[in-house]
Amino acid sequence: MKKSFLFIIISLIFTSGFGQPKYGNPEVDFVKIQNSYSNWWTYQSKNIMLSRDFVALDTLSSEIPKETFLDQLANESYIPIRLQSDDTIYYYKLFKINPNSDTSIKATINQEAFDAYKNFKMENTPFPKFSFKDLNGNLVSNEMMKGKIVVVKCWYIHCAACIKEFRDVNKLVEKYKERKDILFVSLAEDTPKQLKVFLARKPFSYSVIPNMKIYMNETLQLNAFPTHFIINKEGFIAKVLNNYKSLEVALEKESKL
Repeated sequence: MKKSFLFIIISLIFTSGFGQPKYGNPEVDFVKIQNSYSNWWTYQSKNIMLSRDFVALDTLSSEIPKETFLDQLANESYIPIRLQSDDTIYYYKLFKINPNSDTSIKATINQEAFDAYKNFKMENTPFPKFSFKDLNGNLVSNEMMKGKIVVVKCWYIHCAACIKEFRDVNKLVEKYKERKDILFVSLAEDTPKQLKVFLARKPFSYSVIPNMKIYMNETLQLNAFPTHFIINKEGFIAKVLNNYKSLEVALEKESKL
């Protein structure tokens, strides 16, 4: 009797999904989307965010560290595909790139993964010390940001992608305007004069710090713009991201901690 009862319990556990993968098949045909660069890019740009939190899987569907996943994407011939899932967790799996596919696909994946890997390595490290004045003469420093979540956007006037997201990031500032513990700061390469003329035409809700080219290039070692940092209340880098979509998701999560 006891054995029968135990068997029933074990059966119920396994039929309820215990021990089974929480994901399904790839959400797209990874072979077909490699038929052309445009097919692949349409999928990649809308569905894959390497900066977000996700469960990383190798070609055999075994979980691997995110760092390993990004390193292999940056240096080998893989394409990342999201797997179908019913929960809010994202599952990205590595698939081998078709040797006959457009070589630009591999080159773009390698570059994007290299940037994502570099950004990932910066997470959980202290944001470099700084003390600068914004366009309004207000001092902005690590010291004054203690105990606050700080969103930092790095950009310059002639960066089309940086300017394109102005409307979205302005909405983000509006969304969190009641949160006194969240600050929005931007570092710009350009001079105060250039910025004042430009921002008179293109309103931007962040606090803007001019003449930051050397700091961004040498201290932050950035090679992609825009780059967004989310700094937690302890002064550590929580996330490094390269687009608004990723920023919105990450800030939503950080704001609830």
